[in-house]
Amino acid sequence: MAEHPPRHLLIPFAGRGSPACRAALPALKLPNLESLLSRLSLADTDTQDESTRSPPHERALAKALGIAAADGCIPWAALEARQAGLATPDDTEGWGVVTLCNWQVGIDDVALGDPAAIEIDGAESAALLDVARPFFEEDGIALHASPTPGRWLARARIFDGLATASIDRAVGYPISQWSPLGDSARPLRRLQNEMQMLLYTQRVNDDRAARGVPPINSFWLSGTGALKGATPAAAAPAPAVSDALRVSALRDDGAGWAEAWQALDAGDIASLLADYTRGAEVALTLCGDRAAQRYTVQQRGLARWASSLFNRTRAATVLGAL
Repeated sequence: MAEHPPRHLLIPFAGRGSPACRAALPALKLPNLESLLSRLSLADTDTQDESTRSPPHERALAKALGIAAADGCIPWAALEARQAGLATPDDTEGWGVVTLCNWQVGIDDVALGDPAAIEIDGAESAALLDVARPFFEEDGIALHASPTPGRWLARARIFDGLATASIDRAVGYPISQWSPLGDSARPLRRLQNEMQMLLYTQRVNDDRAARGVPPINSFWLSGTGALKGATPAAAAPAPAVSDALRVSALRDDGAGWAEAWQALDAGDIASLLADYTRGAEVALTLCGDRAAQRYTVQQRGLARWASSLFNRTRAATVLGAL
């Protein structure tokens, strides 16, 4: 078994309830996924409605990493800060992820654009961090750069226990639907308003307008919470997370989502199936808008192989239930 290390693949947006992606689902041809599902057994299901701030793929990843947290309080920022050496193991203060973004102003509401589409570079991110830092510090929030441009780590006591929605929930929806509520979030709403006015005046946005890319006009807070005690121990192995379906799913690009799924089936899924065939312990977690399902090796041998030939699981049925 040492020759075949265990593998766990986690796929966000494997199922998607938006109109174009749902319409594309019945025609999907995913032979490697179907073959793999016929050989693995459903080991765990987490189903909740779509009002959760933490989507199924984040809940599944947190569980695999040994992190227990309330909805909207999975401490992704605190974990990243600890891994980056910004926070010590005995630091139990709250952290959050501040992501620069484009708020799309419509006639009736303001929607969150996908931050992955704003094309911000390291120089722009650093310039805006310098400008924003004093405003955040006035509210007791310390900002730190991260390796990803336009994405900062923020440390403040108010982030401990403050539930925030994942960007993967909020993209494309009205800001009001997913913004944190309550008295504890009032300073953040004021800070967002201040940042909107500040960002409007920045040379960075003048340059962006000249390049024809969307302005950076606000930020989104997510990944809030505190890590208490030692860094959680991941179950072996920690999942490899595929982002192959994310962009097309968030844009409800049905054709793009189907194309990305077929590439995933021919790539990572085929590789996982090959590892299973070689005798490795593999796991597959499929996540949609409502549910996450984890499949593992439960039974091997001739009887299991024979039954898999006659009980081929239709991928569309599994993905449609997510």
